[in-house]
Amino acid sequence: MFLLGLTGSIGMGKSTTAQMFVEQGCALWDADAAVHRLYGAGGAAVSHFEAVFPEAIVDGAVSRPVLKQIIGRDPAALKQIERIVHPLVGQDRTDFLKNTDADIVVLDIPLLFETGGDARMDATACVITDDATQEARVLARGTMTREQFLDIKAKQLPAAEKCARATYVINTDTLEQAAAQVQNIVQTIRSQLHA
Repeated sequence: MFLLGLTGSIGMGKSTTAQMFVEQGCALWDADAAVHRLYGAGGAAVSHFEAVFPEAIVDGAVSRPVLKQIIGRDPAALKQIERIVHPLVGQDRTDFLKNTDADIVVLDIPLLFETGGDARMDATACVITDDATQEARVLARGTMTREQFLDIKAKQLPAAEKCARATYVINTDTLEQAAAQVQNIVQTIRSQLHA
């Protein structure tokens, strides 16, 4: 089983690119989706948060907006939250890997390099587009202001640095371009696996 870590800054086209790998027959584990499962009603994180931040539990699930308020009041709370979430996400990933028989598993991890997760991968791929396209994509979602976008972007490793560290770089300016690059990467990896 080949582990390919997929990363990229906000608005670069990572989710769309991840689906292109699925279309090529790869299995996909998504860190953000894992957190949503863990935070959802009955999720593994709920009891942990109930013990530490009971106000964050709303209708039996962990409320992200309430967590943001808690971090806003007390920035040190972020470390506590990470101590709860990171091991649970790691367990979710381990369980997923045990239950797949795919030859290539793509692990979609937004903070792959920031958290040192790249050390556990066989290779890494970073998605990229130009700054204007990135900003236009994020603002088109209508879920955040330009200031919020710039704040998130400032907390992430610069895109150029991520790309410099990645095994593969996927340019997502057009869907066709990204799809062709994904196909090439999958073919390259499979040719190595079956050599």
